[in-house]
Amino acid sequence: MTPARRYWLMKCEPEAYTIDALARDGTTSWEGVRNFQARNFLREMRLGDLALFYASNADPSGAVGVVEIAREEYPDPLQFQPGHEYHDPTSRQEKPKWYTVDVRFVEKLRQIVSLDTMKRTPGLGKMMVVQPGRRPSVQPVTKEEFEMVLKLRRGGQR
Repeated sequence: MTPARRYWLMKCEPEAYTIDALARDGTTSWEGVRNFQARNFLREMRLGDLALFYASNADPSGAVGVVEIAREEYPDPLQFQPGHEYHDPTSRQEKPKWYTVDVRFVEKLRQIVSLDTMKRTPGLGKMMVVQPGRRPSVQPVTKEEFEMVLKLRRGGQR
């Protein structure tokens, strides 16, 4: 029996990578996660899961696209590259500490669904992204929250 699709929100700063770059590239690895809670969420992702691509520290910050998990967890190669900002000298090839997944472009939202909009929308108040101090770069969302965000970007149309 195939497990049910899960839904996520994945944050990225526009100076690091954008939804337009992903649309151009088709797929990319989601490397550089260095928070244990976010890493654990990455490890739960399965092929075909969907995620909101969230532009963090943007003006405004918010959901800008949808991605699909194209490859499940594997060791983040950057942790083993001395001199790289994501190098971790405590991680070992035989026991990696950090993981990544590959994501595939699905769509760019016609309009951003800002954090402020999410905070004001009934039904989205339990999302981690709207909770003060609870904002890991990778986080689960419910199917209902995911669909509600998509409905907001479509101006209420589905």
